[in-house]
Amino acid sequence: MGRVTPLVEARGLAVGHGGRALLEEVGLGLHRGRILCLLGPNGVGKTTLFRTLLGLMPPLGGAVFLGGRPLSDLSRAEIAQRLAYVPQTLTTPFAWRALDLVLMGAAARLGPFARPGAAEIARAEAALALLGIDDLGPVEITRLSGGQRQMVLIARAIAQGAEAVAMDEPTASLDFANRIRVGKAIRGLAARGIGVLLCTHDPDQAADLGDEAVLIEPGGVLAAGPAAEVMTAARMTRLYDIPVRRDSLPGGRLHFSGPSGRGDEGPVAGTSAGQNV
Repeated sequence: MGRVTPLVEARGLAVGHGGRALLEEVGLGLHRGRILCLLGPNGVGKTTLFRTLLGLMPPLGGAVFLGGRPLSDLSRAEIAQRLAYVPQTLTTPFAWRALDLVLMGAAARLGPFARPGAAEIARAEAALALLGIDDLGPVEITRLSGGQRQMVLIARAIAQGAEAVAMDEPTASLDFANRIRVGKAIRGLAARGIGVLLCTHDPDQAADLGDEAVLIEPGGVLAAGPAAEVMTAARMTRLYDIPVRRDSLPGGRLHFSGPSGRGDEGPVAGTSAGQNV
């Protein structure tokens, strides 16, 4: 069986600022219907890597490919047709309606001076309906909660029609309930065959959502592969420079915890003892 071409691929990638590399020899591949998590501490260079994968910053070495084609050979419009982007937050002084914002994604395939028509409006409305938030269509973005805004941004990515979606910590500022809702939407994208590249600070989220994980430490990649295999207690301890325990919860979920400050190295109350690996 031949090699399956990734939707997004990095080969020997070096990223950084002003000619100084933060990360080198980064390799990863995002495939259709899979969720790939980028995980690492603050300041390690994840955002710079993310921006380079999106084509917003030039690589210092190596290359990025979208659907097997070098990113450097693609126009911004061609990139938008292959890779959508969901930022961590949306801040705008404009009181766009939610439908208008989603329509921007639906219109990504149009020329620079073309106006969206009935087909694009229908695609935007369908994206909102798919996430069960079609009632938000006429509501101004400035009146939406943080969780509602994130769902609208995901709808915009769906309307864009790209095969891959890159998400930069989409639940970082959300409460528990909205984190659950956004997580469900992310799984829904993968179930529809869309590849999801998810940057996160949360090991539990990466273990819960991720099919694969890439652990980013200063200088480069610590480990990459299936999330459950890659995210060991030893590697997470090295990654975050604190003692980390990995426990297996009922249902096969993984939970990661650090020192409690009480001399208690056991799992969180109410969980099974699990396996510290």
